[in-house]
Amino acid sequence: MVFSSLTFLFLFFPLVLLVYFLAPRKLRNLILFVFSLMFYAWGEPIYVVLMLFSTVLDYTTGYFVDKYRGSNKAKWALLCSVVVNLSLLCVFKYSDFIIANVNALAGTSIPQPNLPLPIGISFYTFQTMSYTIDVYRGDAKMQRNIISFGAYVALFPQLIAGPIVRFSTVAEQLDERRENVDQFSLGIRRFVTGLGKKVLLANNIGMVWSHFSQLGASDMSVLGAWLGIIAFAFQIYFDFSGYSDMAIGLGHMFGFTFLENFEYPYISKSITEFWRRWHISLGTWFREYVYIPLGGNRKGLGRQLLNIGVVWLLTGIWHGASWNFVAWGAYYCVLLVLEKLFLLRLLKKAPAIVSHLYTLLCVLFGWVLFAFDSFPQGFQYLRWMFGGQGIPFANNQALFALTSNLIMLGILVLASTPLPARLARLAEDKLASGSAILQTAVGNLVIVGIFFFCVAYLVDSTYNPFLYFRF
Repeated sequence: MVFSSLTFLFLFFPLVLLVYFLAPRKLRNLILFVFSLMFYAWGEPIYVVLMLFSTVLDYTTGYFVDKYRGSNKAKWALLCSVVVNLSLLCVFKYSDFIIANVNALAGTSIPQPNLPLPIGISFYTFQTMSYTIDVYRGDAKMQRNIISFGAYVALFPQLIAGPIVRFSTVAEQLDERRENVDQFSLGIRRFVTGLGKKVLLANNIGMVWSHFSQLGASDMSVLGAWLGIIAFAFQIYFDFSGYSDMAIGLGHMFGFTFLENFEYPYISKSITEFWRRWHISLGTWFREYVYIPLGGNRKGLGRQLLNIGVVWLLTGIWHGASWNFVAWGAYYCVLLVLEKLFLLRLLKKAPAIVSHLYTLLCVLFGWVLFAFDSFPQGFQYLRWMFGGQGIPFANNQALFALTSNLIMLGILVLASTPLPARLARLAEDKLASGSAILQTAVGNLVIVGIFFFCVAYLVDSTYNPFLYFRF
């Protein structure tokens, strides 16, 4: 089940709200836990067992870390949590990849288990590990109520695709949150905004990418190749950031405050800045639990560059069991190292348009690596972008796609900048100086309008993918 589905919008979510707010406060974590398990079981019932196992494992190891704090027993409990969690992730996500490569290198014929990938396992595994680590470090107190801890692990607003919520961020909110009308209203606005980004923007431009990514050389053109990857760049941004907005909005409705996951990454003027703005929760997780423990930038430049390499190797592998993701991580590692050594200083001196163009081009090339699991397909697409295989600069398909999506592309460019938010705040300030009733009415009308168009689209369309489900 996804947030941008009619089943969720008109069946599951209204039912959760009804039961949650009618129940006594002391039962609300239990209700969230049960409904979150139902939400997950909608797509993969068998893997609810895996999630429950992770919940019990980390609750137990957290208990022993707290009980034996400062002793070797606490270290062994922490090690148990990390090893078992990462082992589960390796078995279900990477076993086929590892065995296939062993067979290719050693000439063996070890059978692959072909296990289905549990939805969201990369996200909730990192969350559960953060609990034990935070308790061990003293950054969070042990959660003594296993139901409350289970609600944290399985919390459906951010279960499938984040943002990755560290336990220390919501530890107090699990037991002491107080839902209120203002926060609920904020949550509705944020959820509908994210729904609009996902359904009206990502889905529509995604069809352009879907079309061009399937073309052969005889139908492709340089213009079509660039238009296709630009479409993918917008699709993955509005798809993922829209889903994060919906998760943050749902969190507000239930009294939680999740940290932001995106901050207009396409306005960046360096790759370093881009990765401070894109999937912030993942970057923060790797910084706090990998980069800093390895020494960060405290042990000299050479060690810092090595630490960056380790983080980006893991970041690439985290995204998927395929060599293209390893190459994608290595690609960004090289760019970040070059920026750390000298390129960032040059970019700061360059005109803003130059640094911005450099960043966008690097990101687009990175998305080609990311989008194609097959190296030959990815490299072929890159060649097409520069006229390889004798393809023309433009053809009728590309020109038709460009002209028919020109307005949409303009909207996407604007929507990926802070300008719409600034204009909205300006309009709110203007209305606030007049009638408060008018301000509320206009704001509600905009939200209702977005929701109406989203529902109309979902009723009429069968194209409603979510790109980060495979992670």
